[in-house]
Amino acid sequence: MSAQTATTLLKSRWILPLSPGSSVLNDHTLVMQGDRIAAILPWAQAEAQYPAAERVDLGQHVLIPGLINGHTHSAMSLLRGVADDVPLMDWLNNHIWPLEKKWVSDDWTYQGSLLSAAEALRGGVTYLNDMYFFPAAMARAALDSGIRAGVSINVIDFPTGYAANAAEYIAKGLEAYEQFKGESLLDWTSAPHAPYTVSDETFVQLRELAERLDIQMHCHIHETDFEVSESLKQHGMRPLARLNKLGVLNERMMAVHMVHLTDEEIALLARQKVHLVHNPNSNMKLASGVCPVTALEAAGVNTILGTDGAASNNRQDMLGEIRAAALLAKGVTQNSTTVSARTALEMATIRAAKAMGRGHDLGSLEVGKLADVVAISLDALECRPVYNPEAQLVYVAGREHVSDVWVGGRRVLKDRQLTSIDQGALLGRVEHIVGQMKAGM
Repeated sequence: MSAQTATTLLKSRWILPLSPGSSVLNDHTLVMQGDRIAAILPWAQAEAQYPAAERVDLGQHVLIPGLINGHTHSAMSLLRGVADDVPLMDWLNNHIWPLEKKWVSDDWTYQGSLLSAAEALRGGVTYLNDMYFFPAAMARAALDSGIRAGVSINVIDFPTGYAANAAEYIAKGLEAYEQFKGESLLDWTSAPHAPYTVSDETFVQLRELAERLDIQMHCHIHETDFEVSESLKQHGMRPLARLNKLGVLNERMMAVHMVHLTDEEIALLARQKVHLVHNPNSNMKLASGVCPVTALEAAGVNTILGTDGAASNNRQDMLGEIRAAALLAKGVTQNSTTVSARTALEMATIRAAKAMGRGHDLGSLEVGKLADVVAISLDALECRPVYNPEAQLVYVAGREHVSDVWVGGRRVLKDRQLTSIDQGALLGRVEHIVGQMKAGM
């Protein structure tokens, strides 16, 4: 039997399909054939139906769909901890942007992106929606690690070490797109950085680019009070009103952060079918505020989760974001029923797949979908007893309990060991780069 058609049985105590209307499956087996899910069956039935298949007995594990990180800056793992406990604009203007201008290169981006891919896979994340410079480097890192990625055609309207102006950013992004288009692990996004760094003309260009290539858009919006007040001064309107006027608020847009929103803006997002990427831990750490998730849920806005980059969070830990999203919403609203464990899990799986335009083949464990599967052990002392596996994943388990990960049927994490990345060699290269940076600071 060829690798393309090989059959593998994942036998687990619990399976959470996270498809609409699904519930926890006890004592079931997930059947993978090639890169797809072929069946989900009770243990005995799977054994009888596939007697020659490879078997992986996962014991007291729960299987879930691969987690999708809806927003990160992968290469910025090389800046983890470089500037903590400072406000966002100080963090950007006086720390991050000067360091990026001096150090960011194709290889720097590749090594940082590979480090983030390794961290992601060890935390049960099978898809990174990235926003950064040197997209070809991110694409290579994704392919080399075996993780899925939304690679950005990233644009900011001022010069950096990567490009001099919007036209050059777009040209370089399109060059990378042409080089890697068709790769099954890669999607692409048209990614204006933010309303305060991108002109009206560039927003329109990137909207037209997204329409022409049939890809999603990815943008920081309404992250801080300062951003909103500056927009009122410069444009006479709030950022969302400006973007709506430019025609970029639609089902392609993944609007990141969205902390400061009025009721009217929430209604607008729902009408325009904009996807919202909530980054609870980054927004708390940078003191940007709290996204009004409960109001967004009530309005029917598709809200998903992201970590932001490791320079601002500092953990690219999606199980941590899932827990934070559930707890923060309850604390802010003083309503313990808002953002249930199930809702929080959906924000990192089936809802996120929809936002990426991949709801048809990612985000849930269903026959015919791609076999992006994560095994999480609930056998540890800290995870026992188990009454409700769904709630246990959100309120008890952590990324350290992720044991195995498959992306498109390929096992990229086995017993917490990466199979696609030489961890020691990677850390050696990272320490060399960071040593150079520290010496130059």
